[in-house]
Amino acid sequence: MKKNSKFYLSVIKKIENIRKENNVNWMNLLRLAFKKSPKEAALVMSKIYRDDSRISELVKKLTT
Repeated sequence: MKKNSKFYLSVIKKIENIRKENNVNWMNLLRLAFKKSPKEAALVMSKIYRDDSRISELVKKLTT
């Protein structure tokens, strides 16, 4: 069964909506972490930032 572009766009829209909701959850979690334990939250965020930077560098290798 061949899938058409409408099918793909429909699936992408569903993913977009789920990611939108999940981003709100992440931001709520981030607020809570900094409210309850800012030093520890900052440490975790710095680790996340470092790993995201490493991922970005690898993506650059794929896109250039």
